[in-house]
Amino acid sequence: MPSPGDLHRYFLNNGSKILHKWFHYFDIYERHFERFRDRPITMLEIGVFGGGSLEMCQSYFHPESRIVGLDINPKCKRFEGGNIEVHIGSQDDPNFLGKLVKKYKKFDIILDDGSHINSHVIKTFEALYEHVSSNGVYFVEDMHTSYWKDYGGGLKKEGTFIEFAKNHIDQLNAAHVPGDDYPVTEFTRTTNAIAFYDSVVVFEKRLQGTRQHAKTGPLKKTDL
Repeated sequence: MPSPGDLHRYFLNNGSKILHKWFHYFDIYERHFERFRDRPITMLEIGVFGGGSLEMCQSYFHPESRIVGLDINPKCKRFEGGNIEVHIGSQDDPNFLGKLVKKYKKFDIILDDGSHINSHVIKTFEALYEHVSSNGVYFVEDMHTSYWKDYGGGLKKEGTFIEFAKNHIDQLNAAHVPGDDYPVTEFTRTTNAIAFYDSVVVFEKRLQGTRQHAKTGPLKKTDL
């Protein structure tokens, strides 16, 4: 039976393939991934490394799920097996990403743990976010690299993924901006939340509905 903390327990007891994670990520994983466990899903993980994360996801999610890995290193192909599929290519290559989308159509979860180069992360998001299912999640980790020069980062530097994600907060709330200068976009219509954590940004998809509000309480003439 699934139980809270399964991912963290798997990590601590891992004696299989190499798995490298920050400890505080596991609470974030559980918070956003738990609701997918009772049905088959399609998950894309960008960045395969030692194959341990793919195997952890294989163990955690429904056994009929498709766990898809993407890596630039051809040696990662050896981690295929069962419901794990690995594709070799660059997350910075729109043609390659287009072929993935053509094959899988939609992803319930996308986890970007790839190059961490800010321009790559942004391009990948722009190419794949629309292909996340209507109640899916797009998870970007190791975003401390948004502050590291070697990855194209810097504090409040334009072109980092953190600044890119901050700008999407306004898009999330575009329906409330007066006038026509900031239009509602497809991102606005299909995104329910953006969650910022230490080194992690998570986009939760769900169609935004009609905005309604009401007042409740005792009805008295003085309230009218």
